[in-house]
Amino acid sequence: MIIGYARTSTLDQKAGLEAQQRELEAAGCEKVFTEQVSSVDTKAREKLAEALDYIREGDTLVVTKLDRLARSVAHLLEVLEAVTAKGASLRILSMGIDTGTATGKLMLTVLGSVAEFERSIMLERQREGIAKAKAAGKYTGRKPTAKAKTDDIRRLADEGMKPLKIAETLGIGKSSVYRILDDAKAPEIK
Repeated sequence: MIIGYARTSTLDQKAGLEAQQRELEAAGCEKVFTEQVSSVDTKAREKLAEALDYIREGDTLVVTKLDRLARSVAHLLEVLEAVTAKGASLRILSMGIDTGTATGKLMLTVLGSVAEFERSIMLERQREGIAKAKAAGKYTGRKPTAKAKTDDIRRLADEGMKPLKIAETLGIGKSSVYRILDDAKAPEIK
């Protein structure tokens, strides 16, 4: 059986998810597992876990791109081990790689290493750029969204609105609401 797995990082990437599903169906996938969750949090990827549990000997797990499956070489090798342990194979459409062959396994490992290296270089450059901007006084970080809404938070709380509803209404985190309300209760120290 050919099983597909599609993933996007955020809920507003609906078109990307639909495109992956079309590609997987065109590749002959009889069942497709889909989810919208960040690849960074590998523990939260329930549908990937379900897909890995679902596959059987002789099956093929298909993804459209490598980055839809794994963010690091370690995670890629973990997924590949789970697939191989079941007697199944992994196919990545964009790369033309099928781990049903020895060459496919080798290529996947090499390309996964290159992708992880590329990502770590990008993150290193990003850190360097931020440090340089901070030194020049041009980087202040993102604006604190919750603190900017302090007056609204206090007003809504005074009107009797619950903290969770305030967070939802203003589009901020509930912990920020609680923190601002707690700060309002604390006596000023002079």
